Amino acid sequence: MSGIAVLLLGALLCFYGIRSVHLAVLAGGFGLGWLVANIFTATLTTLFLFALIGAVTAWIVTTLIFKFSTYLIGGLTGAMMGARIADLLQHGDKSWALSAIVVLSFAVASAFIADKYRARALLWLTSIGGASMILSGLSTTTDALEFLRTPDTSGQQVLSAVAWIALSVAGWIVQRHLFADKLGIETVASRRETGPVKN
Repeated sequence: MSGIAVLLLGALLCFYGIRSVHLAVLAGGFGLGWLVANIFTATLTTLFLFALIGAVTAWIVTTLIFKFSTYLIGGLTGAMMGARIADLLQHGDKSWALSAIVVLSFAVASAFIADKYRARALLWLTSIGGASMILSGLSTTTDALEFLRTPDTSGQQVLSAVAWIALSVAGWIVQRHLFADKLGIETVASRRETGPVKN
């Protein structure tokens, strides 16, 4: 049941993330807490505790400094990417130091990218971060999919990475289509409505 909750939150972030800042912040904070605890194969209670602390902290911080929300969402989703990559790169026992370096590096880089490129960067970041949560949730639903969380072989690592990329691209396509006006993208439908440009 817990995996399904994470999967659903991940789907919201991946396919609907740029629609609502509050949703993106809560889902991003929850996902970051979950994925960081998940690197070290924590118990279900610990996973939920970390996830809830992440969600509440992210929402409070964003509420207090709302003008930095884009920066914070970028940092949260970047940290989720870093947590996923740290998990994929390490076999067996995980290193706290290496995981912290990877997570922080991605968080800082993504925060600056989101602040500079705004909605277009958040489109990619929410898609990638949401895809991480979806795969983490799927990995807990059945033993056959556990390799999505902790791949043991090179083949499983490749398959997990390909699934992550495919989900991220799918989220990007869906959000780009649904929220073209928010992104300032002219769609085929809007061109038909306005008609040809006259000189």
